[in-house]
Amino acid sequence: MNVKSNLGTIDRAIRTGVGIVLVLWALAGGPGWAWLGLVLLATAAFSWCPLYRLLGLNTRERPGGPGTTGTGAPTH
Repeated sequence: MNVKSNLGTIDRAIRTGVGIVLVLWALAGGPGWAWLGLVLLATAAFSWCPLYRLLGLNTRERPGGPGTTGTGAPTH
């Protein structure tokens, strides 16, 4: 299965932080839905979210970033 990354650095960091908090809450006796933090941790670890793919979303940074030709060379 060929899976392309669709999560950017900030997105992954947020998912990791929220995922850890939710899992710790679940371990401390929180509600059962807090175990969904495992899903956030998994998507952050693999840099891929199946829901983003279905919705056509992508937060991954493009090579070179804005204002470049993709090779790192400025366009102006």
